[in-house]
Amino acid sequence: MQQPLSSASELRETIKQSSLYSEDLAPIPLQQRTWNKWNLAALWVGMAVCIPTYMLASYMIKSGLNWDTALIIIGLANLVITLPMIWNGAAGVRYGIPFPVQGRSAFGIKGVHIPSLLRALVACGWFGIQTWIGGLAIYSIFNAITGNQDVAGFSVGEFICFAIFWLINIYFVWKGTEQIKWLENWSAPILILIGLALINWGYQKGASWNDVLVQSNQLKKKSLLLNETLDTLRLNPIIDVDTTSNAKEFRIILPLNSGRTDTTSWQPFDPRAKLIPVRSIVLNGAETVVDITKDIVPKIKAQYRNAEGKTSSIVTAQIHYVKTPSDWFWLYVTWFTAMVGFWATMAISISDITRFAQSQEDQRLGQLLGLPLTMVFYSFVGIFVTCAAVLAFSDIMIADDAPWDPISLISRFNNPWVVVFAQIALLIATLSTNIAANIIAPAYTFSNMFPKTIDFKTGGVIAGIIGIIICPWWLMDSISSILLFVSGLLGPVLGVLLCDYFLIKKQQLELDDLYLHQGIYQYQNGFNKAAMIALIAGIACALIGKWIPDLEFLFSFAWFIGFAVAFVLYYILMRRNINHNVS
Repeated sequence: MQQPLSSASELRETIKQSSLYSEDLAPIPLQQRTWNKWNLAALWVGMAVCIPTYMLASYMIKSGLNWDTALIIIGLANLVITLPMIWNGAAGVRYGIPFPVQGRSAFGIKGVHIPSLLRALVACGWFGIQTWIGGLAIYSIFNAITGNQDVAGFSVGEFICFAIFWLINIYFVWKGTEQIKWLENWSAPILILIGLALINWGYQKGASWNDVLVQSNQLKKKSLLLNETLDTLRLNPIIDVDTTSNAKEFRIILPLNSGRTDTTSWQPFDPRAKLIPVRSIVLNGAETVVDITKDIVPKIKAQYRNAEGKTSSIVTAQIHYVKTPSDWFWLYVTWFTAMVGFWATMAISISDITRFAQSQEDQRLGQLLGLPLTMVFYSFVGIFVTCAAVLAFSDIMIADDAPWDPISLISRFNNPWVVVFAQIALLIATLSTNIAANIIAPAYTFSNMFPKTIDFKTGGVIAGIIGIIICPWWLMDSISSILLFVSGLLGPVLGVLLCDYFLIKKQQLELDDLYLHQGIYQYQNGFNKAAMIALIAGIACALIGKWIPDLEFLFSFAWFIGFAVAFVLYYILMRRNINHNVS
C-alpha cells in the first residue's frame, strides 16, 4: 500500500505566510485522518440516495427503455465513473490536499480558479434545488400535522420552510467535516432501511415481483399515439396484468376548420379496441375535422376517466415512429453518457473528500462499495415502487400520472403520520446529499480564491447564498439535458487532472510549490497554457454537436469526447514543453 507522503509539518514554516496558504487548504497529516472505507461508503450512500437517483430509471423508461436495461446502464455508467473517481482521489490521499490545491499543479495557481469555479457553480445550483426540495418536505410535514392544505403556486410557508432547511444545511457546514462524517454515518443505514421498506410496500401491492415489474411496460408507452400516416389514433392507458384498465371512459379533443377545438362526449373504453380511425370520431359540434398534418398533431388530445369519475391529465398526441437499431444505439449511448455525467462534478473534486481517508485502500474500497451499488439499488427502488403504485391507486390511468417522484407518491397517502415519516426520510436523504455533494467543493473553491480571508465555513455560507440567488424554485426542469451539458463541460477538466498527475508528474508533486506564487506551478502569470488550451479544446469538441446537427453524435459522447481530447492534447503539449526545456 502506498502511504501518504505529506503532512502539514512538512511544509516549510515560511510557506504558511504565503497568501496561497490557509489552515483549511493545508495538507492534512496522516495522524489526523479519521475516515475509513466504511465512512467513505456511508458518504456515498448518503449522497447517492436522493430524488434524482430515485427518478433516474423513470426518465429512461419514459424514453422507451426496459426497466432492466435502465438498471444495467446505470450500473455500468456508475462503475465507469467510479474508476476515474478513484484515480483522481489518489492525490488527495497521498498528499492530504483538496481539489483546488491539487488543480494548481495542472492549471497553475490562478488557472485552477476556472475549473474549480465551474464545478462550484454547478454545485451551488444543485444545492439550491435540493434545499428547495427539503423545504417542501418540511412544509408537507407542517401541513400534515396541522391539517392545512397545499395552495396553488408559491406560498409564504414554502419559503419559510426553505429558509429553515437552508439553515440546517449551513449548521452542518459550520460545524465542520467531522460533523458531516457523523451525518453520513448515521444517515446511510437509515436510508438503506427506508429503501427496503419501500420495496416491501410495493411487493404487498402485487401478487408477485413480476406482476409489479411488468407494469413498467405500460409506463414506457405514450398515452396517445398517431400512426405515421396520421389517420389512426391509438389509446394507450395503463392495462393491468388481468387485461383490465382503471380507465373506463375516454374523450378526444380535435382541431376544427375554424381553428377552434371540440371535444367528444365520454365513451366507453375497451382495451381490446384501442385503435380509432380519426375520421370516425364524432364530435359534439357540427363542424368537420381539419386534415391532420404534423403541425396539427399537438392540438389532438385525450383524457380518461375511471369508475369513480376521477379524470386523468389531458394528454397530447405524439406520432408513433418505429425505432431502428441505430435509434436504439444512440438512445443507449445518450443515457449512458448522461449517467456518467451524473457524478462528473464529484469525480473532479473527490480529493476534497479523500484527503480525510486513512489509506488508498480505504478510498478505493469505500467508493466501490458505496457508489455503484447504491445507485443501482435506489434506482430499482424508484422503478419498483412506481410500478406498484399503478396497481395500488385506481386513479392512475396513464403513465403521465404515475407518481414517478417520491413527493407525488407521498401525497397519495391519507394517513398524516405516514406522510410525516416519509417526509422525514426525504429530509435525511436530501440533507446528506446536499452537504457532501454540493457544499464541500464550493466551500473549498471560494476559500482557495481568497485563502487568508475566506475559510471553509465562510465558503460554505457563500455557496448557500448563491443557492438562494439562483431561485431554485424555477430551476427544477429537464434533468437529462442538464446532465449531458454538465458532463461535456467537466469531462475535459478530469482529463487534464489525470494526465497531469499520472503521466506528466508521475504522482510526484512539489508540495511547497503548490502554495508559492513564484514556484514551479506559477507557469506563465499563474496559468498553464497547455491546460487552458486542452480544456477549451475538450469543451469545444464535446459541445459542438449541440449546435451543429451533423456533429450531434459528438454531443451524445460528450463526457468521453471532452475527456479524451483534453487528456491527449494536454499530454502532447506538456511533453513538447518538457522536451523544449530539457534541450
